[in-house]
Amino acid sequence: MQPSNEQDRAKWAAGTAAIDAYIQDGMKLGLGSGSTSHWFVRALGEAVENGLDVVGVPTSTGTRDLAVEVGVPLTTLAEAGRLDLTVDGADEIDADGVMIKGGGACLLWERIIAETSEKMVCVVDESKVVDQLGAFPLPIEVVQFEWEATRNAIGDLLGGLGYGEVELTRRMQGDQPLVTDSGNFIVDAHLRAITDPLAIDGKLNWIPGVVENGLFGGIAAEMIIGRTDGSHEVRDVSKSPSARPDTRGR
Repeated sequence: MQPSNEQDRAKWAAGTAAIDAYIQDGMKLGLGSGSTSHWFVRALGEAVENGLDVVGVPTSTGTRDLAVEVGVPLTTLAEAGRLDLTVDGADEIDADGVMIKGGGACLLWERIIAETSEKMVCVVDESKVVDQLGAFPLPIEVVQFEWEATRNAIGDLLGGLGYGEVELTRRMQGDQPLVTDSGNFIVDAHLRAITDPLAIDGKLNWIPGVVENGLFGGIAAEMIIGRTDGSHEVRDVSKSPSARPDTRGR
């Protein structure tokens, strides 16, 4: 499958560049979710068909299904242990490498896989690179039990951090609530402009009922930005700030 429009061409450029720059025989890979990551998985399938020897751990059932379709061998974290590299996308990423993820409702699995990897590379098209995070709503994964109470606590926290009365919406899939691969709901926080992502990330997950949130800081080592003309740029974001302790032992 080849890209059919300019945005897909930019995503393809980022995904194929990741294979050329990072992928080697014998690697254990985290396979990201979302449209740009899926271009990477498709390109990886072509490389496997041409003799590349790798295995992957998917970050969603959708990525798992695509990997099977294009012939990428799969494993699990239980079998693989630590991964060599995860390649994943972002809904927004700033100049420091702090991301909003979760537009595909896969943020929990994405963080688990990224945190179990020696290195994470973010692949995006140029439209995802922003000066300030927040135009894309912040996804927050919450348990279904009494989810309204969790939503209200999220609103209180964000209000206390100076964001006023934030619009918080449960994500829907048609006329039914969207349910994640782990059986949870997604609450989207429409912040519009995030002035201090570390302050939010450092507090949200302490709310009972919050499973994970989509602010990913201090995770990506590099980002590959694909452009509509088929070119790409690699940026070092290894100094990206984080609100969380390093759990990867690097």
